[in-house]
Amino acid sequence: MPTVDVTELADGDFLLDVREDAEWQAGHAEGALHIPMSEFVARYGELVEAAPQDGRINVICRSGGRSAQVTMYLAQQGIDAVNVAGGMEAWAVAGRPVVDDEGQPGAVV
Repeated sequence: MPTVDVTELADGDFLLDVREDAEWQAGHAEGALHIPMSEFVARYGELVEAAPQDGRINVICRSGGRSAQVTMYLAQQGIDAVNVAGGMEAWAVAGRPVVDDEGQPGAVV
């Protein structure tokens, strides 16, 4: 499965967060698109509209398990998608900013 390390992501890279609402509200990467894995198939059109036409979709969850499943699904659809290794836990450890729903400093739960 295609995987990318958090340190390889540049500011502005497209990020899809597939964690559930409570996890997202507690803390997420600013600018990420949030579509929970539990709603992913029903909301797939939102991703198609928001994702860059010729760009890669970097899929993230808390630790990498759910995002791996979504990455495999996207790859089966012919979409250039990669799993972010270590998920939001690795994101926070790498010192990347995490914000809550109010735009204040958040936490990964």
